[in-house]
Amino acid sequence: MVWLIGLACSAGIAGAAYSKRSLSGSGFLAAVILGTMMYALGSVIWFGSLIAFFVSSNFWSKWKKHAKKEAESSYEKTGTRDAGQVLANGGLGLLLCVANWAYPHPIWWYAFLGVMAAVTADTWATEIGGLSRTPPRSIKTGRRVSPGTSGGISGLGMGASLAGGLFIGTVAWSLLAMPGQAAPDAFAEMLRPAAWIGIAGLAGLIGSLTDSWIGATWQQMYRCDACGREIEQARHCGKPAVRVRGRFGWNNDAVNVAGSLAGGASAVLLALAFGIA
Repeated sequence: MVWLIGLACSAGIAGAAYSKRSLSGSGFLAAVILGTMMYALGSVIWFGSLIAFFVSSNFWSKWKKHAKKEAESSYEKTGTRDAGQVLANGGLGLLLCVANWAYPHPIWWYAFLGVMAAVTADTWATEIGGLSRTPPRSIKTGRRVSPGTSGGISGLGMGASLAGGLFIGTVAWSLLAMPGQAAPDAFAEMLRPAAWIGIAGLAGLIGSLTDSWIGATWQQMYRCDACGREIEQARHCGKPAVRVRGRFGWNNDAVNVAGSLAGGASAVLLALAFGIA
């Protein structure tokens, strides 16, 4: 029964996203599989945190989309997420959920919390930061770069990143407060809200900044000969673009996975430092 409930919930949410072109066909299938397994092997807290990321990210990706058109034109992938993007953002979280199912331990939960906070923080930073009225600066050099440049950060984006991580922490604690939900750890009830929310906020920010740093150093970048812009995709303006920097294999999905790893590791270290894992 738990598998059927997970399938129904996942298919309903993913189906709504597909109808609004937030997911491609492959993205829909990946999201259904991911959500179903997360619900069946985890709990409402694990599944709900994943859905909170998914729903909020879709909302921000559609919000004032026209105003972000210039920045998005340089991205490797659009707001219609494919299977690669779905797995890059949620695949590591599923692996942690499976690990907790096989070998229960609070450490898996904190790693998952950090991963979800990181991917949410990074997505919010990209979508909301793209509306910044001042050009972003490269996290590596500090120089002004054009909107949409990989590794570019802004004050608005940083604020959105922190908010995204705090959002995931708040959602996780709110789900824990539901009747019948058991906590993944034995931390004191009165302190758990501040711990979960604080850890998620910091881990999300660290993961997002790691994503930006790798984007500015290792991610494959190209230059369009037609418009002169530095972009993430190998084609632009209908013509092949010239690769100018980056390491082989480090596309946007790989960078997202690395950022989420950093977020998960940060959350675990923070939980251990606070003595709650």
